[in-house]
Amino acid sequence: MAEYEAQCARSNAIVAAASLDDVGRHPGFRSGGANLRWMLIHLIEETGRHAGHADIVRELLDRTKGYY
Repeated sequence: MAEYEAQCARSNAIVAAASLDDVGRHPGFRSGGANLRWMLIHLIEETGRHAGHADIVRELLDRTKGYY
């Protein structure tokens, strides 16, 4: 958890120092030229998707439902 929290703090510092319109500069990634706004929205989407997957696995294991 300490490593995760350290990476979150590093990411937060990077985002705080940038504009949402700043564009990435990593040539090795297909989305490397996207702006920060797109990157943050993509992270939210991916987090939601994987949280949903984890919830499905939990439901299969303990046979209970979440909120709905």
